[in-house]
Amino acid sequence: MAALFHHVHSAPLARAVRSRAVSISSRATVTVPTPTPPPSRADPRVLLGLAEPELQQLALDFGQQRYRGKQLHQLIYKSKIREVRDFLQLPQSFRNDLEKAGWKVGRSPVHSVVRAADGTIKILIKLEDDRLIETVGIPVEEDSGSIRLTACVSSQVGCPLRCSFCATGKGGFSRNLLQHEIVEQVLAIEELFKNRVSNVVFMGMGEPMLNLKAVLGAHRCLNKDVQIGQRMITISTVGVPNTIKKLATYKLQSTLAVSLHAPNQKLREKIVPSAKSYPLEAIMKDCKDYFLETGRRVSFEYTLLAGVNDEVEHAVELAVLLHSWGRGSHVNLIPFNPIEGSEYRRPYKKAVLAFAAALESRQITVSIRQTRGLDASAACGQLRNEFQKSPMLASSDNPMPL
Repeated sequence: MAALFHHVHSAPLARAVRSRAVSISSRATVTVPTPTPPPSRADPRVLLGLAEPELQQLALDFGQQRYRGKQLHQLIYKSKIREVRDFLQLPQSFRNDLEKAGWKVGRSPVHSVVRAADGTIKILIKLEDDRLIETVGIPVEEDSGSIRLTACVSSQVGCPLRCSFCATGKGGFSRNLLQHEIVEQVLAIEELFKNRVSNVVFMGMGEPMLNLKAVLGAHRCLNKDVQIGQRMITISTVGVPNTIKKLATYKLQSTLAVSLHAPNQKLREKIVPSAKSYPLEAIMKDCKDYFLETGRRVSFEYTLLAGVNDEVEHAVELAVLLHSWGRGSHVNLIPFNPIEGSEYRRPYKKAVLAFAAALESRQITVSIRQTRGLDASAACGQLRNEFQKSPMLASSDNPMPL
């Protein structure tokens, strides 16, 4: 009987999986000096990440009416139901068929939650292979009294690039996240805050450009299905050869944030080891071409490390670099957030303001990132956990339901 059922429903499974594969129109071969991630154990038959037309087709393939697919879409993205058996609006027979065919929503349990005094919340999500990823919800009260809720999402379990000031790289690298494992982070934040996420930044664990296919798939889902505007989404990168060019071909309205952290190649290589394979001149040319291709200004991230890259002379050199490659540059200054075992120090406020003033006096738009979640180790560069490299032990597995 089981074999017969599998035969009957092999067509919808194949079609649904194939439809997900074509959501990214092309693939590019990217040469990067990083280890090949091991294959994921996660089951690909997940509903989270499918668009409404795909869910409608899935319903038809299971002998249901098309509108059942629209119901599925509402249950997954609006009601945020975590288990197929809890889709009570659907016929019991449809739910049973989905479960027997191996379909699931694709939501992972929340292992733990850490709250900071400023309202920032760090969520540790336990994946199917028993590794933990971290995602951060950052609420900011607007002048109007409304709350702007930003989700800082991870794209990898750990990170292979090992930037010297970042805790994530020091914790090791396991694998890329799947599309639904990225999307579910935003849903988890919305559930915890009981509020809509208004902004998404791909600035959590990992290098998004090393997992570009899944990041673009998640971007589409967050935009079209979760209903977050493209201009409210930022994709960050420290720089991976060939990927900025590839991203430009999609002509997204989202922000590309490039982490420079130094105004010259020699200093950048000391701070960002992977910079050796992607010279500063090459990355700046790609940023210029990205602007010409998309019309979207590139934002440059710059982590200030006391006594290393925070002198006024560095600011002057940075301004010259940015002016030589285009106009209208924006620099986001990030005072270093302390991490265990680091030799770096956080700069004094006076040094940060002097650096910003030097850029502004040279017609470079500057913002200084407000540190959030520091006491919960949820600030920029602090995301790290002991289970990002190795799976959790059974004795450590203590998930906390939402």
